[in-house]
Amino acid sequence: MLNKVSLAGDAENRRVAPEPGQTGLLPTPDVPPKQRKQKSIIRKELRHFRNNRELFLLSLPGILYKLIFAYIPMVGLIIAFKNYRYDLGIFGSKWVGLDNFRYLFSTDTAWRITRNTVLYNAAYILVTTVAALLLAILMNEIKQKWSKFYQTALFLPHFLSWVLVGYVAYAFLNHADGLINRTLQAFGMDPVSWYQNAAPWPVILILVHLWKAVGFNTLIYFAGILGINGEYYEAARIDGATKWQMARKITIPLLSPLVIILLILSIGNMFRGDFGLHYFIPNNSGFLYGSTDIIDTYVYRALREIGNVSMSAATGFYQSVVGFVLVLLANGIVRKINPDHSLW
Repeated sequence: MLNKVSLAGDAENRRVAPEPGQTGLLPTPDVPPKQRKQKSIIRKELRHFRNNRELFLLSLPGILYKLIFAYIPMVGLIIAFKNYRYDLGIFGSKWVGLDNFRYLFSTDTAWRITRNTVLYNAAYILVTTVAALLLAILMNEIKQKWSKFYQTALFLPHFLSWVLVGYVAYAFLNHADGLINRTLQAFGMDPVSWYQNAAPWPVILILVHLWKAVGFNTLIYFAGILGINGEYYEAARIDGATKWQMARKITIPLLSPLVIILLILSIGNMFRGDFGLHYFIPNNSGFLYGSTDIIDTYVYRALREIGNVSMSAATGFYQSVVGFVLVLLANGIVRKINPDHSLW
């Protein structure tokens, strides 16, 4: 009897025992490594979403806003490649390919507005960054009770519309009754026809942009300075460092990541000029187009006066593509120099 049981057990062991080189487990389907990696990534993302579902729910309004007002309207980019007609609609209009772009770049206007847009924005970025850093450092040195006053005074122009600022500029630059011409006449000098003379307008536009934009940037840098550990300044003060040395050796280096991020974002908007500044401040004067015209004002006039929707869409598309490329290039350069300061 025992022999029969032992023989049966041996037979069962022989059936279950794996052959040499096998694991003894049930065979698994042969899943390609790429497919397994994709499933692993999907599971990881789902787990990340499940763990942070409250934060994703809070961000839902912003996501919907971007989807409705930024991504869905991108369907309209097809107008840049069509001869758009109102009666035929976007999809019914005739497809013309790159003809709208050829028409734009076959004239001297494309070079002029591109040159003006890039040079003006480069000047705005440089001058505003330097001025905002200097003002933020100076604001950090004044007494606390005066700090709020200066912050409000600097930040107030940011809330003014360009229409209102245009009227203020007109009060200064008007040929007959402008404050500047009246002052020149008081000193025995001839008045200047500001809206017919294109030469001084690069300086005028830079100064007006600086007055309106420097407050916002100053507060950003001032907030960055407040986040710097005060022990650095205490140690430098004990070593006998001056205010200028502390600003040059401590403040500016520690603010450099914030400055670089803002510069990258600004470079991305280099091909998107400030329409209000270049339209309302020069008062849309035809004498000044060669000096003040940028891509945005040209697109507006092409749409309003010529009625060419397709060419306006082509110009806007060109503007967006170049801006996107500039962001990639700027971030790539920063990543090569210092990976910790890049956006991605």
